[in-house]
Amino acid sequence: MTITALLELTLTAAAVADAPRVLTETLTATRAFEGNEGVEVLHDVADPTHVVVVERWASLAHDDAYRAWRATPEGASELGTLLAEPPRLTRWEPSAS
Repeated sequence: MTITALLELTLTAAAVADAPRVLTETLTATRAFEGNEGVEVLHDVADPTHVVVVERWASLAHDDAYRAWRATPEGASELGTLLAEPPRLTRWEPSAS
């Protein structure tokens, strides 16, 4: 079953200008990861430090594998250097209703 992962980010004010480059680099690898069905980045129109990354995964197992890979040195990115606080991840599945 398809999973939608929402990764909510709060950037530091100083990182807003550099965020598009880092997100592009980071999400290129995300899009190429097995089971990824798409990624979209949403920017809060009222708060430039608030960003949500919407990821679609073929299954929870694919998303789990991706999260595990990101926790390794090979999967690490610069994204953490932009953040004012830890990211918030929620994962969703379609409702039967």
